[in-house]
Amino acid sequence: MSTKLYVGNLPPGTTDDDLTELFAKFGTVATAGVVVDKNTGRSRGFALVEMSDGADVAIRATNGVAFQGRTMMVSEATQRVIRPLATAVPLVARRS
Repeated sequence: MSTKLYVGNLPPGTTDDDLTELFAKFGTVATAGVVVDKNTGRSRGFALVEMSDGADVAIRATNGVAFQGRTMMVSEATQRVIRPLATAVPLVARRS
């Protein structure tokens, strides 16, 4: 079973290959991807790394460690909660 990791506080120049190389030291990396903004194509400063094995070791070894000039935050990724969109409420003009 694979484990997905959240890797935060990444510098803008970090690539998928950089993360694969870093986390491969601790186990088998299935996928590694820097999350980019849809509109600008620029890094959003975090990534998701999926590991087949060695995830616990990787978290302990990399969380709080400097990487490319920034201190990474690494933890097991949690399920994203999808919130419903707020429903439109018609505005009613007040009468004075």
